[in-house]
Amino acid sequence: MRSIFPMTRRFRRRALSSLLVTLVAWCQVAPAAHADPRPRSIEAWQQSTSVRLQADASLSDVLALSASDVWAVGQQEIWDVWKNRGTIRHWNGSGWSEVPVRDNTAAGNLRGLAAASPSQVWAVGDGHDGLPYLAHGDQSGFDRVRPQGLRAGDWLGGIDAKPGRVVAVGSRERNGLILTGEGSHWTVQETRKGALYAVDGGFAVGDTGAQPLVVHQSGGSWKAMELPSIRGGYLRDVQVDNSKRAIAVGGVYHGPGDISPLVLVWNGKRWREVRVPGEARLYGVTGDGKGRFWITGYDPSRPAEPYLLRCEKNACAAIRGGAQDGRRSVRLQAVTYFPGKGTVWAVGHVVSDDDRYTDVVESFAPKNVITKS
Repeated sequence: MRSIFPMTRRFRRRALSSLLVTLVAWCQVAPAAHADPRPRSIEAWQQSTSVRLQADASLSDVLALSASDVWAVGQQEIWDVWKNRGTIRHWNGSGWSEVPVRDNTAAGNLRGLAAASPSQVWAVGDGHDGLPYLAHGDQSGFDRVRPQGLRAGDWLGGIDAKPGRVVAVGSRERNGLILTGEGSHWTVQETRKGALYAVDGGFAVGDTGAQPLVVHQSGGSWKAMELPSIRGGYLRDVQVDNSKRAIAVGGVYHGPGDISPLVLVWNGKRWREVRVPGEARLYGVTGDGKGRFWITGYDPSRPAEPYLLRCEKNACAAIRGGAQDGRRSVRLQAVTYFPGKGTVWAVGHVVSDDDRYTDVVESFAPKNVITKS
């Protein structure tokens, strides 16, 4: 999920083009004696497109290195055990293309992306051989990497990269798992009980099964951080601006079908909970490196509308796309920011009225910005 480009995590995610602007609802997300002024501009939904994967497909992560260098990973043929496979796609500024993986074994679901440079892009997910799947490459193709120390049953879900060092996180049995290294030298560390889902800038997030979990790299090892006590809480993504500013997103499980959003912010000294209105499920987060964040997910109260939450200081704006005929629900799993453009792309899948899954790319941009697809 990270790279040498100082701007962002996963190299910030997505954008496309113009169409419809829907309701932008402003709301306070934290009690404050002095409300900060609203930002002078606000993104609006622009356009919905597709990478055009095979039937029953979904995108799980997206990474924008520039407007003409965007990566996405996901899975095709989700329900067919013989055909389902992971896929890597690249946007060159005018269209999407499939990037081959030079490997005799096949990837299952690919979940995460990171880049140490435009020529060193990493993807992580499941292998059909029962091992985690880790691959790196560029637009010409990817090669599978088989780190020592991994074993059957291990699971990896998130990845971060910078020159000379890659960090992937997941779980081993009932403990968190952290894989660190590059080339032929890798180390595996197990953390406290739980699972880790995302990593960025030395912070990894997940849950213990009963509480949210954040571990931080310090002195060459990873240590659990003190968090607010939130029974049923979990974290699924993290965005780190610097050592004094980070945000983690997830939810709080209260029972079947009853989940409330969870947002934690780091100020360099402690994590605190930020109240977010509504009952949206939150999955992915990105930022511009200057304290502005975009969170993506799914709102069960309005399931057919693409949903994005934009947060700055103590205010958030819910941005919704338009519902379309034939769409029963839109679930956006990840989001990336385009440096300098104020534009984001969010990816995930649409479920149709006949229960078919289709990958989707939703574009959000400032109202006065016209983009072309």
